[in-house]
Amino acid sequence: MATATLHANDAHAHGHDHEHEHHEPGFIRKYIFSEDHKTIAKQYLITGIIWAFFGGALSIIFRLQLGFPDMNLDWLKPVLGEWIVEGKLEKEFYLALVTMHGTIMVFFVLTAGLSGTFSNFLIPLQIGARDMASGFLNMLSYWFFFLSSVIMFTSLFIETGPASGGWVIYPPLSALPQAMPGSGLGMTMWLTSMTFFIVSQLLGGVNYITTVINLRTRGMSFTKMPLTIWAFFFTAVLGLLSFPVLLSAALLLIFDRSFGTSFYLSEIYIGGEALPNVGGSAILYQHLFWFLGHPEVYIVLLPALGITSEVIATNARKPIFGYRAMIGSMMGITVLAFIVWAHHMFVTGMNPFLGSVFMFLTLIIAVPSAVKAFNYITTLWKGNIIFTPGMLFSIGLVSLFISGGVTGIILGNSALDINLHDTYFVVAHFHLVMGAASFFGLLAGVYHWFPKLFGRMMNNTLGYIHFWLTFAGVYCVFFPMHYIGIAGFPRRYYSFTALANNAQDTFADLNAFISIAAILTFAAQAIFAFNFFYSIFKGKKATQNPWNSNTLEWTTPIIVGHGNWEGEIPAVYRWPYDYSKPGSASDFIPQNVPFSATPESNLPEENEEIANEKEIEGLLAVQNDVYNH
Repeated sequence: MATATLHANDAHAHGHDHEHEHHEPGFIRKYIFSEDHKTIAKQYLITGIIWAFFGGALSIIFRLQLGFPDMNLDWLKPVLGEWIVEGKLEKEFYLALVTMHGTIMVFFVLTAGLSGTFSNFLIPLQIGARDMASGFLNMLSYWFFFLSSVIMFTSLFIETGPASGGWVIYPPLSALPQAMPGSGLGMTMWLTSMTFFIVSQLLGGVNYITTVINLRTRGMSFTKMPLTIWAFFFTAVLGLLSFPVLLSAALLLIFDRSFGTSFYLSEIYIGGEALPNVGGSAILYQHLFWFLGHPEVYIVLLPALGITSEVIATNARKPIFGYRAMIGSMMGITVLAFIVWAHHMFVTGMNPFLGSVFMFLTLIIAVPSAVKAFNYITTLWKGNIIFTPGMLFSIGLVSLFISGGVTGIILGNSALDINLHDTYFVVAHFHLVMGAASFFGLLAGVYHWFPKLFGRMMNNTLGYIHFWLTFAGVYCVFFPMHYIGIAGFPRRYYSFTALANNAQDTFADLNAFISIAAILTFAAQAIFAFNFFYSIFKGKKATQNPWNSNTLEWTTPIIVGHGNWEGEIPAVYRWPYDYSKPGSASDFIPQNVPFSATPESNLPEENEEIANEKEIEGLLAVQNDVYNH
């Protein structure tokens, strides 16, 4: 049935191919409101890059405040206006900066920018489909994201300032418009923006899942799919099941703010005056938020891990170690991600027995994560490694994933987490394991698939400089935070000078070091921006398959046109990791090369597959008939 659907879809796509030869769409239809998955991927990528620089700039502003509390910041007044008071950052605006930085980086950059780009770009190309299951829904998913971006950006310019409640938007700060300046219109715009963002993610997720299940080419069984596709598939499942819970949390918050309900509010006093709200619980919001919030960690991380699997196998010139174990580990992460959310809530006074259950489940999730790390290292072991910029960023991801993951085991222990929960130790942990690691995955993907995205090559030398500055910079920023966190430095504080234990004096130099490292790391991203945008127009022209890779996207024309393949879609005969196979004349055998063409390197069970090629060729003949008619 799936095969019939596929061929009907393929024929339908070819019909469109012929139509477009006569009715070339105009500029706006082709590049702005496009239904082509490749154009939509580029829209997500460039929007994500812009947001990454913006979100990074916000973090630099508050790092200046933290690292140099006595610095006069009047020079920022032309940009920040009244948020600079007597040469210092306004206290309420500091929390707004933290809120906007977290929201932008987690949702707009690492969710939309990473998953939106590569799920859109690679799913049809790697499974052998003409396009996504629904081009229209795909277009809508980007424009809902764009609308969400515009609303969030606009909130920065309103008089009372953007949302201020931390990126988690906990009540009562978020539930009471009168609580503080950033709880007013800015908070309403944050909630509106996130509502549109969630709609965008749900539309995208439905499309990705449907495409992977229904539109795989002839011979592309689930066990022949690249690990990138498995990662995008599980990511879409995570998003589809968890984002609606955040939407419900936001809707209940809007009811409390605007319609007098008490879902999250009870016995609140403001200025000595008792509010009428009774019976609600702010803890309810935390449960709803973290039911998305923990899967969100893997919604961000899984696509990066999938990209890393592909890049490491290609550039180590070795089959990925433990293909089925990698799939199993992603499946395990997907299931466990839904039942560990309360480890973010150990400090809420939960029943200790319940805390021990969540602690146990949290420590268990380290097992599939360790499987992935072990398999990456084993794939690299004795590989004929080619150090492209994409490969370096993939290896960097493995390093960050391990170092950040180890501290996750510490925080998963409730007895330790209660002491460390609101300190910089947590900031260091999640920035290493989720923020920086996922960002490295995004950069690895950009460097690796840039030739397919734009038909040109990025400059390798600039890529190497960018990697080493970023890799060293990230560790210089986040590693010292573990020390100041253990020393008790609380996160989300505007200043540490108020601490009575002279801790600020003890760690003033370390705080200044972190801020300087953050500024230099942020500045290094300008190298990437120049390399990226310059190479789009002036880069060296790419060849058909510059990395000698096995997956189907490299069988398309250098500049991929509408429908992805000219003529019929290639069939798939083998898994995607036949690198350096004993007996083979070449160190790579693409997925569309039949086993009958490589008798010298076939394993005994692969020789048995030759009989199935006739069935695939029969399906190919049927499809060609449809195409020719």
